[in-house]
Amino acid sequence: MSRWVLHVDMDQFLAAVELLRRPELVGRPVVVGGRGDPSERAVVSTASYEARVHGIRSGMPLKVAVRRCPEAVFLPVDFPVYEAASEQVMRTMREVPGAVVEVLGWDEAFVGLDSDELDSDDAQAAARGIHDAVLAATGLHCSVGIGDTKVRAKIATDFGKPQGIFLLTQDNWFEVMGDRPTTALWGIGKAIGARLARLGIQSVRQLAEAPEEDLVTAFGPATGPHLRRLGRGGGSNHVDDTPWVARAHGHEMTYQVDLTERDQVETALADLSRQVVQDLSAEGRACARVHLKVRFAPFFTFTRVRKLPEPTLDPQVIAATALALLDKLEDERPIRLLGVRGEMVPPEGGYDPPRTHGRRGAP
Repeated sequence: MSRWVLHVDMDQFLAAVELLRRPELVGRPVVVGGRGDPSERAVVSTASYEARVHGIRSGMPLKVAVRRCPEAVFLPVDFPVYEAASEQVMRTMREVPGAVVEVLGWDEAFVGLDSDELDSDDAQAAARGIHDAVLAATGLHCSVGIGDTKVRAKIATDFGKPQGIFLLTQDNWFEVMGDRPTTALWGIGKAIGARLARLGIQSVRQLAEAPEEDLVTAFGPATGPHLRRLGRGGGSNHVDDTPWVARAHGHEMTYQVDLTERDQVETALADLSRQVVQDLSAEGRACARVHLKVRFAPFFTFTRVRKLPEPTLDPQVIAATALALLDKLEDERPIRLLGVRGEMVPPEGGYDPPRTHGRRGAP
């Protein structure tokens, strides 16, 4: 177990990488998303802080973003460049003596400091050292949350942004978080927050003090106690640097013109399935289940999944299965998005035990 857990989160990562390539844009509102054309159907991947002042957020349609900030600069997503920058960031953190790095995604990781002799001043010095090392190696800034659990470290990062460091432990947990809404907790979204509110639980403190039996009745024997632990900032402080083993690979496409004809849909699913098979082949593991995602116009999204009789790397079988899942919906509305995901057979020896929280993205 790590005495201290650091959560390192790159500031406005994709936008920051673009600003390194285009220094003349520093200080201007920059939006990264899609092909960089706000007239097309695509969403914001990252917005610079200058753009966020105008209410632009990740996941927002580019058409909405340009209405909120017509003077913003829109740039296309460039995955290979971001992957290279992410690899350099993670490599730099792994070079820190005594650090154990658990990658969460392109732009964030937990770092465990294993020495029991480190006090909070030492942990803050280590956090500053990581920030400075990453900045020197990449030209990119990060924020660092320090905690005695992963939950506290993750939440602490937001208080340090941008380019800052924040310490959140058992000692100051309720002072900082007690009066905040339950949705301020990592792992509690709007739906769970609404269910808690119906129980009269509005704040983090109320959740921490709620009778466990009430939470078990409402959420079950596993989720109920887990939510109460979140309210107290509790949980694991174990940082796991075991390389992540993917369970699935998928591709999706938002179409600039709705698909209305059967042959268009078949071609689209075939293209997506070929891309999926390329990824699965690189892993050396066949597809065991096919997941379909479809978004009908104007914005109705469905997901379906089917287990294959036999694992396969045949894109035609995957495409046909996805088409059968689509046909079963019996929905004739125009299609604006399709996605195909191939869930692979487990690796030899199976998967490692799941971590406390899943990874977001991939470095």
